[in-house]
Amino acid sequence: MFDTLSRRLGLQTNPVVFYVSAIVAIVFIGVTIAATEWVGETFADVSAALLDAFGWFYILGVTTFLVFLLWVALSRYGQVRLGGDQDRPEYSNGTWFGMLFAAGIGTILMFWGVAEPISHYAEPPLAGTDPLSIEAAEEAMSFTLYHFGLHTWSIFGLPALGFAFFAYRRGLPMRVSSVLHPLLGDRIRGPIGNAIDILAVLGTLFGVATSLGLGTLQVASGVSFLTALEDSLALQVALIAGITVIAVVSVAAGLDKGIRRLSVFNIALAIALLIFVLVAGPTLLSLRGTVEATGRYLIDLPQLAFWTDALRDTGWQDSWTVFYWAWTITWAPFVGIFIARISKGRTVKEFVLGVLFLPTIFTIIWFSTFGFSAIDADRDQDGAISELITADPDNVPLSLFVFLDDFPMAGFVSAVAVLIVVIFFTTSSDSASFVIDMLCSSDVTVDPPTRQRVFWAIAEGAVAAVLLMAGGLEALQDIITVLGFPFFLLGLVIILCLVLAMREEVRTSASAGRRRGEPTVT
Repeated sequence: MFDTLSRRLGLQTNPVVFYVSAIVAIVFIGVTIAATEWVGETFADVSAALLDAFGWFYILGVTTFLVFLLWVALSRYGQVRLGGDQDRPEYSNGTWFGMLFAAGIGTILMFWGVAEPISHYAEPPLAGTDPLSIEAAEEAMSFTLYHFGLHTWSIFGLPALGFAFFAYRRGLPMRVSSVLHPLLGDRIRGPIGNAIDILAVLGTLFGVATSLGLGTLQVASGVSFLTALEDSLALQVALIAGITVIAVVSVAAGLDKGIRRLSVFNIALAIALLIFVLVAGPTLLSLRGTVEATGRYLIDLPQLAFWTDALRDTGWQDSWTVFYWAWTITWAPFVGIFIARISKGRTVKEFVLGVLFLPTIFTIIWFSTFGFSAIDADRDQDGAISELITADPDNVPLSLFVFLDDFPMAGFVSAVAVLIVVIFFTTSSDSASFVIDMLCSSDVTVDPPTRQRVFWAIAEGAVAAVLLMAGGLEALQDIITVLGFPFFLLGLVIILCLVLAMREEVRTSASAGRRRGEPTVT
């Protein structure tokens, strides 16, 4: 039935994965609209149960991903090329770096650049630290960089490496099931593989929708701050609809003309905003703070990577670290496929170190500049920004604009910040639509028809809208925590599959080298 429908509609997909995923998404949208309160309460209950029993597993899992990636990059497997032995990267390092942010991390930087450091500064996570103290500020920067540094990019990098390896070295479709080929063999093309890919599509759809939802909350706050419009659910839904239309136009332009141009333009805008805050704000404090925060992050990282708040059990990690890891891993297949798509020709070592450290360096500079500037502004304004955030969690999206309001040309700069979020929103939806269609495809070289990508762009906007209807930021956190759990289990399986496949790759290359009389790599 699905095959016949696909032929009639001219679609290029794995019909079972595409149609089942689409039906589930449409049903979820309908049920959430019809029973908004019940959906929100159900996910809240399941999320609470998961956090109670497995919060520690989220912490350990991401640290395991990071350790594995560093090991594989520095081992003999690091010389394996993601493609043919003669292939070289399609994009320059600068363009490659810019396109990494098209996958959605830019929205995170804009949303949390001021909010997270100020939140931890006002309410320190560790016992014995006085709020609004120097120690609280230092601790706040460490936790912020922990959340958005190497660990976040490990979550993206692990599936990205798997997709790139199995697509470019083994010629398999760029789907989650393909990464499990060493264990499943040809069963990746059957019911088991389809079930895995459906889970990946739905997780990606909801993960991206969460990111879009957060972006919408911030855009709505910015619009309300700059105009007389009230920040309401109606405004948020209208913004999602408008930006989804822009994303659809970008989708029609394709990967190179759409995402590439938008992402390069937007990273230039983001860097301009960063430089403005650095120059117009407390420049010396930001420069000194960046150096200090880097050192403190590296010193604190081993402890933070294994800290589970076991004895105090305050629940702080459930709201912050575990939410971040669960949220990030649900859209890791999306970011992973996108990174893999733009990374053909790089060696495993070049790929891993680039994906881990290039964005992390930028993240350190970004959060140090905005974080120290915001803390300095909060101290000068007698706690105005910290009081805003601690008074009501719904004020978090507004924190960036309150911070920028103290700068020269505040209205213009805030408008630029809104534009940056909108474009990051657009590139996230655009690239996600492309990637979700690849997850549904049956061909590694497929270039999905535009109408398929348009469908997914609309679906992402619709899911983001109904998630906001189900309870805003809290509902986003609950749903993502639930969906993230099976992806952590999948991540551990991906590690096993990569080790098995790379071991075979190196062994095969060594055997071929011996036949040619070349020295063996050990």
